[in-house]
Amino acid sequence: MIHGSIVALITPFRDGQLDETALRQMVDWHIEQGTHGIVPVGTTGESPTVTHDEHCRIIEIVVQQAAGRVPVIAGAGSNNPIEAIEYSKVAERAGADATLHVAGYYNRPNQEGLYQHFKLLHDQTAIPVILYNIPARAIVDIQPATMARLAELPRIIGVKDATGDLARPWAERQLIKKPFIWLSGEDATAVAYNVSGGTGCISVTANVAPKLVAEVQNLTAAGKWEEARDLQDKLIPLHQVMFAEPSPAGAKYAASLLGLCTEECRLPIMPLSDATKQRIRQVMEQLELI
Repeated sequence: MIHGSIVALITPFRDGQLDETALRQMVDWHIEQGTHGIVPVGTTGESPTVTHDEHCRIIEIVVQQAAGRVPVIAGAGSNNPIEAIEYSKVAERAGADATLHVAGYYNRPNQEGLYQHFKLLHDQTAIPVILYNIPARAIVDIQPATMARLAELPRIIGVKDATGDLARPWAERQLIKKPFIWLSGEDATAVAYNVSGGTGCISVTANVAPKLVAEVQNLTAAGKWEEARDLQDKLIPLHQVMFAEPSPAGAKYAASLLGLCTEECRLPIMPLSDATKQRIRQVMEQLELI
């Protein structure tokens, strides 16, 4: 089962180009640090601003480098279902374990449109699908009844829930009767979400503190809720500062302090202010990451 700390992997750039060497090294580092799974070319991987060829290449590299050691859930979402199918087939051919598909941003479909969008992806591909519900970015919200209807499709296996609504998994569990994977899409809710039946988090902070974020998940899986809460308390300042300015600028700057890659992002994401850089450095020092 896909579970635990699943890093929403940043995409390393150098001088405007994909840094393939850094990408391979990051995959190895995450596995060594205890990360349980990898999501390439999601939002944190700057999927809106990588080229089509880069998108496909990133999936291929991550799957190849992971070499079956941890699951790879390839970001393949688009508001254009034709494009989403194409990326899904790239992920299939590369050997990814599943795909992650966002709801139809910008075109703002109704609930039936959302269902038909995801059903088409399901029917035209042969790889497991995790739905990504993030109303803050996509505007539209996959409602529990629609989620349950989609869960009836055999290869729709779970959800990355970035609604921020901790009642949502409880509502969905009343309606979904098959084994289903609930993953938090927000670092700050990771412990509370697992109390609600979740089994993991697709994490931005794991780019910076993979061992600690994985340990939070390990503690919740073992039912050690107080220990998980105490460690989460220590991580909250890092979770917060990752989003002090538009992501993934914070995660990339922090990764640069670790020597993993440059801090380079693509427009319209701007470099961090000096004040935010100082905050990130301070929090990382407090956690003994640097």
